[in-house]
Amino acid sequence: WLIVFFYPGDFTFVCSTELTALGEQYDRLKSMGAEVLAVSTDSKFVHLAWQRHEAGLKNVKYPMGGDRTGDIARLFGVYVDGQGYSRRGTFIVTPEGRINVVEIHDDPMGRNIDELMRRFKMSLLIAKHPEKACPSKWKDDGDPTLTPGAHMVGKVYGDGGALKEGQ
Repeated sequence: WLIVFFYPGDFTFVCSTELTALGEQYDRLKSMGAEVLAVSTDSKFVHLAWQRHEAGLKNVKYPMGGDRTGDIARLFGVYVDGQGYSRRGTFIVTPEGRINVVEIHDDPMGRNIDELMRRFKMSLLIAKHPEKACPSKWKDDGDPTLTPGAHMVGKVYGDGGALKEGQ
């Protein structure tokens, strides 16, 4: 599994909070089978300087890639033409190379790493149990899942349904 985490630029405010929060979950993501790659259009030298000066990034262990030409950001559809940077884009890529989660934000909106973790856990569950589906309030293993089929049409909630109201 690969989590590609595009961000607009080093030495920026929201990016610092996102990359710090991602760093706090990195060991857990690794233990679950994911590698993380944070990518901006800054160089590896700017990444290093930022990591040395921003307290929250001092212990970041995941790789930070420099996409100086914007080619990788263009490939993922997050490059901002004429501006030289990428939008906030998160992609979860399966071991087979298929993108199964895409999240793209405008610059001022920081991503929630707990939500990224939830999406990755859903990805793992669905990979293991492709017959299952996760409802909107699914958070973790053991939470109710759905098994889509004709038997569920009009019966997601209520009598005999897979979910109780409020789930």
